[in-house]
Amino acid sequence: MKKISKVFICIFLVHFSFAQKYSNEFLNIGVGSRALGMANSIIASTNDVTAGYWNPSALLLQKNNIEVGLMHAEYFAGIAKYDYLGVSKIIDSNSVGAVSILRFGIDNIPNTLDLVDPNGNVDYSRISYFGATDLAFLFSYARKIPQLKGILLGGNFKVINRKIGPFAKAWGFGLDVSASYHYHNWRVAAIAKDITGTYNAWSFSFTDAEKEVLLSTGNSIPKNSLEITRPSLILGIARTWSFKKDFSLTAEANFYNTFDGKRNTVIKTNLWSLEPRMGIELGYKNLVFVRTGIGNIQKQLNPEGTAYITTFQPNIGAGIHYKIITIDYALSDVGDKSIAPYSNIFSLRVDLNPKK
Repeated sequence: MKKISKVFICIFLVHFSFAQKYSNEFLNIGVGSRALGMANSIIASTNDVTAGYWNPSALLLQKNNIEVGLMHAEYFAGIAKYDYLGVSKIIDSNSVGAVSILRFGIDNIPNTLDLVDPNGNVDYSRISYFGATDLAFLFSYARKIPQLKGILLGGNFKVINRKIGPFAKAWGFGLDVSASYHYHNWRVAAIAKDITGTYNAWSFSFTDAEKEVLLSTGNSIPKNSLEITRPSLILGIARTWSFKKDFSLTAEANFYNTFDGKRNTVIKTNLWSLEPRMGIELGYKNLVFVRTGIGNIQKQLNPEGTAYITTFQPNIGAGIHYKIITIDYALSDVGDKSIAPYSNIFSLRVDLNPKK
């Protein structure tokens, strides 16, 4: 009984690991295969509907009246599914709005808390299944201030709902603000995420029988709590070169800053950690694109546990744009390349413009 029950308990408690430091991590995976192919180094060069996620101020750079973005990804051999839907619209010459929906879910998790019947017999027919789902809604707005020449401003209001079967649920709210500046072929951007802290209020519900199983297997019963996502700051710089008329090259570097203590990044202190990311995109006639990037650069112990080594995650991608359709592909992962297999990720963008 103890061994089987712990299968459920481990899966359940992993969802709350590092609750304060790594809260709402599903919001850091990224959206759009263009960005994933460039290792999420994208906040300065983004210019479409996905800017609602990456850098809302850059929504002002979209060229179409309405843009719709879609993405589906599966990780850990299809166990975890990640979906994105975004819609953006030009409101007037100085403002753009967008709505983005993100879902990260694991389905068919076995619940073995009721495996043993009241008579003490193991009954596998008593196993039920549940899902763990993270859902986020991002409401984005970007505005151009005429007095601030060349500077674009934007922000997100985030609503988060997280649920683990009938056992736990949480609601959270947060704010992001961003700014972009363009000078000739140079672009710089910054986004401050969770500027006031994003607070998830968790509530738990267990029957008396489930509580008894948890206690009998040496586990504590979770209590209602408040989970906090602390502020972070992402800085980006990008440049685009055009050559031989038909070709373009965009290179970007991002610097992901966190202020919640020491992390396994290449630059870190007791209060601040910095993770660099780099990506490039080669385009031909704004029709075909190839991309690559390096991210998740970290300091980790070697397999022998005797010294720290620098690890990184390389990504690649490609895309094709034809009329109102853009299809992008990325070979990417949610973590270090040595931990989980890479996933093939496709995303779609549709551009809609009213007839003249």
